[in-house]
Amino acid sequence: MSQPPGTPVMHRWAPVPPRNRTTWVLEMIGIALGSVGALAMLTLIAQMAGVAGTVTAGILAFLPLVVVLLGIRWIDKWEPEPRLTLVAAFLWGAGVSTFISLAFNSAFAALAAQTSLSPFGQLVLATTVVAPIVEETVKGLGVLGIFLLRRRFFDGPVDGIVYAATVAAGFAFVENVLYFAQAPEALAAVFIGRAVMSPFAHAVFTAMTGIALGIASRQQTHLAWLWLFPLGLACATLLHALWNFSTLSVSYIFLYFALQVPMFLGLVGLVSWLRSRESAVIRRRLGEYAAAGWLAPHEVAMVASFSERRRARAWASQYGRGPQMTRFQRLATDLAYARERAASGRVGPTSAAEQAHALELLTRARQAIYAGLT
Repeated sequence: MSQPPGTPVMHRWAPVPPRNRTTWVLEMIGIALGSVGALAMLTLIAQMAGVAGTVTAGILAFLPLVVVLLGIRWIDKWEPEPRLTLVAAFLWGAGVSTFISLAFNSAFAALAAQTSLSPFGQLVLATTVVAPIVEETVKGLGVLGIFLLRRRFFDGPVDGIVYAATVAAGFAFVENVLYFAQAPEALAAVFIGRAVMSPFAHAVFTAMTGIALGIASRQQTHLAWLWLFPLGLACATLLHALWNFSTLSVSYIFLYFALQVPMFLGLVGLVSWLRSRESAVIRRRLGEYAAAGWLAPHEVAMVASFSERRRARAWASQYGRGPQMTRFQRLATDLAYARERAASGRVGPTSAAEQAHALELLTRARQAIYAGLT
């Protein structure tokens, strides 16, 4: 890579709005509640299965968790979400969602036991109706909370999937610990069914809610979530109910390949398509800066391609500038999304100041890459 043409005159410095302290405090409260809830759940499991059984179940549950988190990282490569927000999302799923779901599901089981329904009828009602509604609602509320508190980091369906899948990953992890600990005599079968055949099940369900909120984030009206959130929640609940129903059927293997596998592959295909659209957004918005002389055309092409990003980092690493190139790529991506938000009318009057500040940081990052090179 050669140094781009002459650098344009710098923007005048403009103040950037400070971080919302109230939002940060609420996020920390969410992390605290999630941590307490997760600890309470693990304590309950330990009381049922013992410490050794819980540790064993935790180790086994950790294996599918790693797979799911790697999948989330693959989805989140363009514009990684704030780590603290992702931690809050995970703990909401692992602590708050599991604790509330266990309480509601247990309460329903106690009420159903007093009715005239047969044991199998109670199981069907709990599995295909009550559990999907309760679990997807509490998981979905976590995604909605992030949407409302961190809307500036919610740039579309891809971000919605990332946050939703992270909440679901936390939920599935603790739920797996519970299921594994409760079935020591059938542990191998339960592990295969939950960790091998369906590690992404909860992520697929809750992703419907995330996609709906991601669509809402791209609407000019800030109230679009009022009808899109219930729609996404309904889709998540329906998929969850279908999935649970298939596990009760004698034709489970058939339904697994007829319903569950296509469901998962469909989401993978959707994510791949959405990722390609994110590349197009970056290319288009940074192209506007290139037309004004702020970026070179090859820089735009580099930032909009994962393979070109790797090549650029490898080139920069030869001169000890790898971290600087990584920073340049991240800042350029942030700038592209900031301009996209402004172009779609989804930001307030501070947008111009934020873009100016981002552009100044980007210019400095480029200077850090090429300083001293001929």
